[in-house]
Amino acid sequence: MDYDDYGSDAVELAVDLANADRTDPEWASAFVAAHHEWFTEGTDLELSRKHGKAAGTTADLVREVALASSQSEVVQRLNALLALASPKPYATDHDGALHLHYAAPEAGALEQLATTVAMGLSQVVVQHGWERLGVCAADGCGNVYLDTSRNGSRRYCSSTCSSRSTVAAYRARKKG
Repeated sequence: MDYDDYGSDAVELAVDLANADRTDPEWASAFVAAHHEWFTEGTDLELSRKHGKAAGTTADLVREVALASSQSEVVQRLNALLALASPKPYATDHDGALHLHYAAPEAGALEQLATTVAMGLSQVVVQHGWERLGVCAADGCGNVYLDTSRNGSRRYCSSTCSSRSTVAAYRARKKG
């Protein structure tokens, strides 16, 4: 699957957000700090508990898009995610390549996160199909993934989950 770098990176940010461990109350600030390269220099990356809850809502919506089983569900869920976005696109060449950013440079971290995730995910889903986003089929996993395979046949988030499932199925056949 061939897709633009910024959009693909933005959808990877969306996948990371959907798969983030939210057990720590400070998870959102830690997530934003770990992905600092996505935020305009000088943006305050400390998120309040209220903003952390809003980041969690964004993560839940990404997961809901991945769990959708029909195009009409995807449209409804993607539109709910896009409703959180405040796009103010602008062109930049800060890394040497001309590309678009989705959120205004003066926006806060939460707005930059929600907008980048919503716009990046929606671009990939609309351009490459909603079936390219999925949830890992391995027992006990549940991670969201983007299927970049040529034929769109991916079912697992990683080769680890794929191998684990293959071994479990083999053992179950042998046992039976």
